[in-house]
Amino acid sequence: MDSLREQWLILISATTYLIIIGIEILLSHIQHRKNYSTKDTLSNIYLMVLNGSLDLLFRVISMGILQYFYRRSIIQVHQVIMYWICLLLLEDFMYYWLHRFDHHIRLFWAVHITHHSSKLMNFTVGFRSSVFQPLYRFVYFIPIAWLGFEPIDIVFIYAATQLWGIFVHTELIYKMGWMEYIFVTPSHHRVHHGSNPKYLDKNMGMFLIIWDKIFGSFQAELDKNEYEPIQYGLTTNIDTRHPLKLVLHEWESVVQDLFQPGISFKHRCKYLFGPPGWSHDGSRKTSKQLREIAETKE
Repeated sequence: MDSLREQWLILISATTYLIIIGIEILLSHIQHRKNYSTKDTLSNIYLMVLNGSLDLLFRVISMGILQYFYRRSIIQVHQVIMYWICLLLLEDFMYYWLHRFDHHIRLFWAVHITHHSSKLMNFTVGFRSSVFQPLYRFVYFIPIAWLGFEPIDIVFIYAATQLWGIFVHTELIYKMGWMEYIFVTPSHHRVHHGSNPKYLDKNMGMFLIIWDKIFGSFQAELDKNEYEPIQYGLTTNIDTRHPLKLVLHEWESVVQDLFQPGISFKHRCKYLFGPPGWSHDGSRKTSKQLREIAETKE
């Protein structure tokens, strides 16, 4: 039954992706927008394949660990509707923190940076996966299993919310009315992919935007009359589509920083566990510092 459910999800999602990507490409062409690049799209697919392959290879271990905690769960939710509602809320909440730590701890940013390295915004950018994330993502779901939710259901809900996560990678949908108050929308996620100082590290949610509003990481997309147009990509973009550099370029920088001569152990730790952009000599800036500098100029 669980296998059949996953097969149906894959079938529905694949069909949905093909349809919405085809529509987006057509509308982009009609409207003379430069939303797509063949090389960029191929890079997105390549990163998705790497991520998916690693996820499948590691699934036996990750599911085994989740199963271990599920067998020792402290709560059982027997009411079916309540079970799925609680699971959705818990999974989305834990994903929010996974995503937030990916942005604020350089060790994890070195994994997640690939997802932000495209300077375009279209549905296929949603496939531009953080390749090594499957190696630690399951850790955030351990509390959910311990609370009595079956690992296979946790994985299913994660996959289902990923469908929504693909949908929000587009410039063709502006605002979605009342949904803007509850759900992550394309408008919210465009902000998340912006490298403009005001937009850095904002809107971390996958499905619900409420977590960002509760924990202070929300930023609405501003009208072009209020703020500069969104610039997608990184604060310092990499001009390469080399298959290995797409995945490992930040790791190279991490290694260079860690083995600088003459710095303290504390500094080495901050290069690994501190915020991206931190430097012991102030030669680089964190997203917080970039926002503060931009605010003084406004």
